[in-house]
Amino acid sequence: MNERLPTSQKLYDRAVKAIPGGVNSPVRAFRSVGGTPIFMSRGEGYRITDVDGNEFIDFCCSWGPLIHGHRHPDIMKAIERQMHRALTFGTPCEAEVELAEFVIERLQARIPTAERIRFVSSGTEAVMSALRLARGFTGRSKVIKFEGCYHGHVDSMLVKAGSGLVTSGVPDSAGVPASFTEHTIVLPLDDLDAARKAVAEHGKDLAAIILEPIPANNGLLLQRPEFLQGLRRLCDESGALLIFDEVISGFRVAAGGAAEYYKIAPDLLTYGKIIGGGMPVGAFAGRADVFAQIAPDGPVYQAGTLSGNPVAMSAGLAQLRLLTEPVYKNLAGLGELLKSDFNAAGFRWKLASIGSIFWLYESAQGAKDGDEAPRRADQIRRESMETYARLHRHCLRNGIYMAPSGYEVGFLSAPMSEVQIYRLLEIFKDFFSKEERNPPQ
Repeated sequence: MNERLPTSQKLYDRAVKAIPGGVNSPVRAFRSVGGTPIFMSRGEGYRITDVDGNEFIDFCCSWGPLIHGHRHPDIMKAIERQMHRALTFGTPCEAEVELAEFVIERLQARIPTAERIRFVSSGTEAVMSALRLARGFTGRSKVIKFEGCYHGHVDSMLVKAGSGLVTSGVPDSAGVPASFTEHTIVLPLDDLDAARKAVAEHGKDLAAIILEPIPANNGLLLQRPEFLQGLRRLCDESGALLIFDEVISGFRVAAGGAAEYYKIAPDLLTYGKIIGGGMPVGAFAGRADVFAQIAPDGPVYQAGTLSGNPVAMSAGLAQLRLLTEPVYKNLAGLGELLKSDFNAAGFRWKLASIGSIFWLYESAQGAKDGDEAPRRADQIRRESMETYARLHRHCLRNGIYMAPSGYEVGFLSAPMSEVQIYRLLEIFKDFFSKEERNPPQ
């Protein structure tokens, strides 16, 4: 690939001398797929162009926020209007009130517990703040999370499960003391019995159960509604709060996110990505009585200099106003076309999707058509990542930009049509027909 990426290669050579790994987020380094990280210079609609002039159909969408594609004129106008006034104040501003009112009005029609919201600058901040608020409200310390659900790089959430059903947290990153994760209990997804046992053992000290209702950071691990409903009941019985991390799924699968899709009202929700219209934004929302505990009204402290940034608020409001039911319906239709057409081809690899989110996975050897996609992280074949790396390179050669990791999901954007979907299908089918006919030795 380097012959097509001379400028990207030069920029990467410079970057590694100043930035760890040459990137500001690890997956961008292309370590999972090989080759030179691609430096982008421009985006327009569903297309992105790199610094060497190569053009790609963008199925990464900046990891989800660009549901309207790049540089939608309404969003750009909103940003430009605000930029001519000010970039930041560090004071309250009208835009944050307008966005808060818009979000709450839209959410409350679908999620009755979404009564208050506070803005932050990232999804990680949103999760960190929601967890602190849950602990402050309940007066309890322990939190249940699930293996395969990513909640940002919050110290207490950087935990993986051990061999038991109920596992005290073991840090999954250097630099995180064990004492920071000792109150985190990690359980397998899709195992309500394990959750029942954990709640029975720790219920009196359990502040919250947190999960991605649509896990989309370690494969697209779609959960059974019965599992999610069971977690809601366990929280009701124990007095713990149910937190839905909707940083990816919020405003992506529906106006009310996964909570609307599954018709489950969590006590707290976290948002990011789409809610900022392409600008760095996070938010956490939930019950009014819980939010009464947050400063300055209550004793739970949370603050941020750039929280409620007027440029980001303006971009987010413009984006959300564009998200009408016809937009969701069209995106869901494109997602269904992609899934049904690819899966009908009969490859060992299959495609899972929900709304405008999709993911490729290798089904088990001998699996029959229609077998369910993985619902747990340990059901993903590690060996399949080598195949995905080859697919990723094949896509780049053919003008398709996918996430540089087989564990990450893909996204569709509103500017796309069946033309882009059929082009992606053509590239996928070409690769897998050759791959499964002549597998590498």
